[in-house]
Amino acid sequence: MADLKLVYRADTKTIAETELLNLEEKWGEKYPVVLDSWNRNWHKLSTYFDYTKPIRKLIYTTNAVEGFHRQIRKLTKTKGAFTSDEALLKLVYFASQQISKKWNSPLQNWSLTVQQLAIKFGERIKLDLA
Repeated sequence: MADLKLVYRADTKTIAETELLNLEEKWGEKYPVVLDSWNRNWHKLSTYFDYTKPIRKLIYTTNAVEGFHRQIRKLTKTKGAFTSDEALLKLVYFASQQISKKWNSPLQNWSLTVQQLAIKFGERIKLDLA
């Protein structure tokens, strides 16, 4: 639902609330459960707008996580069964080692984003400036 992007990519919480109302008008009959969930949980979801745009982008950009899960599922679904939980864990561990070798491009604007995280969270995030 591309219209949902207008909500979470809005510049401000106020604009997001307006877009959420527009979303409800357009899609409310087709997706009442989804929109009811967004409205019931808006007080929690909208804390997202307490962060700067680069941090918010980091939060909603899940392609890397989704890609990782897709590769793990691809590997595990071809196996009929596992002899034990440990066998499954070993396979997932090995797969994650192989997948992580392909991670070579940094996040866009990472230096700016990590600086803003450090300002927001202070001592909870350590920057190695050396």
